[in-house]
Amino acid sequence: MRNTRVLIVDDEPGIRESLSGVLEDEGFACAAVENGEQCLEELARQNYDAVLLDVWLPGIDGMETLARIQEIPFADRPEVVIISGHGTIETAVKATKLGAFDFLEKPLTIEKVTVVLHNAIQQRRLELELSRLKESRDTKPQIIGTSVPMKALRQQLSLMAATNGRVLIFGESGTGKELIAHAIHAASGRANEAFVEVNCAAIPEELIESELFGHRKGSLAGALDHKIGKLQKADGGTLFLDEVGDMSLKTQAKVLRSLDEQRFEPVGASESIQVDVRVVASTNKNLEEEIERGNFREDLFYRLNVVPFHVPPLRERIEDVRLLADHFLKEFTTAYGRKPKELTEEALRVLEAYPWPGNVRELRNLMERIVIMNPQVRIDARHIPLDRARRAVFDRPMDRFGSLQEVREAAERDYILKKLEEAKGNVTRAAELLGLERSHLYRKMKALGIAPKE
Repeated sequence: MRNTRVLIVDDEPGIRESLSGVLEDEGFACAAVENGEQCLEELARQNYDAVLLDVWLPGIDGMETLARIQEIPFADRPEVVIISGHGTIETAVKATKLGAFDFLEKPLTIEKVTVVLHNAIQQRRLELELSRLKESRDTKPQIIGTSVPMKALRQQLSLMAATNGRVLIFGESGTGKELIAHAIHAASGRANEAFVEVNCAAIPEELIESELFGHRKGSLAGALDHKIGKLQKADGGTLFLDEVGDMSLKTQAKVLRSLDEQRFEPVGASESIQVDVRVVASTNKNLEEEIERGNFREDLFYRLNVVPFHVPPLRERIEDVRLLADHFLKEFTTAYGRKPKELTEEALRVLEAYPWPGNVRELRNLMERIVIMNPQVRIDARHIPLDRARRAVFDRPMDRFGSLQEVREAAERDYILKKLEEAKGNVTRAAELLGLERSHLYRKMKALGIAPKE
């Protein structure tokens, strides 16, 4: 993991040098600048855990600098400790209201500075961890399934997640490659650090270098400020390169170098930045074929493919469809404030007869559609908008039924459903078409698992 970074902001060279030397002896990684403008530029260039900020500075003073630091997004914002040789209660109160962690008066003692810095950094890490827990609570992806492929996947995950080995996740679109990447991070020693995702397929080629490595002010058209890249934001944690097969050859070369050296240069910068990042990548392409076509670098493939991870398509783990469908129904009924829903056995058979070209994502989207469009509690085969699968189930009656009674009940059910459709869901009208009393039809429907339209 990376060292704790501290930025010292003071206009006196002697204080900058002495603080830097002492804090580096204590294990901190230090940088020092002499005014507020340089402080803000440095924070835009590099992530810091804490800032020691003098009040009296040339140009913008410490209080104005503190106020601007508070505008930095929470995940990238350092804790600020104000230092001053002319401290007053009024200044200390103002600094605290503006967001400073603490206020120290000069002359400084190394014991007090190190204790306050350790406390400030511990506070920041706790707040970041709490923020990440809040973000993941109730929405954290779950690996669902009891099929043999999923049991093997969990076993592989438990063996390699705790290491720092690079992982390359293979799988069709919609199989859950991002979910696996999150699970690898959560089971690793970096779980309390950042998980940063880059969708290589969604970012235009001319912007992906800036997105990954950041840029310096003026280095690109429209680059009005410094930008910290995703690789730097993932320092100490995990960088997830989603659909890495769509990355340009030019960017691949730069990624390769950064993987080897754990060091990179932002666009337009002359100095390099050191990071400690675990890289997890994913692809829905056959990268070996892409290498033969000249679309992917062979050396990058071998750097990423330290631990290959194959996520099976849903058609190869069809026995998990019931668990997944039930999970998604519960998720969306809760999200939309609907009554709990239940899939009938026939509905489940329809889902299991479908080949799921869109994999788990397609199943999830289908369950959301069902929750939105169907107010009834019991979801049967007619509510599943998969005609191909319905035909596969209902066009083979000899495979479907085990007894004459089952054939009779299925025929009654199909005929009642047909009359209900003719009556546009009106039970009274359907009873007339069937020559039944309305109460008799209701009893039949209940026995056959047919829910009236609500």
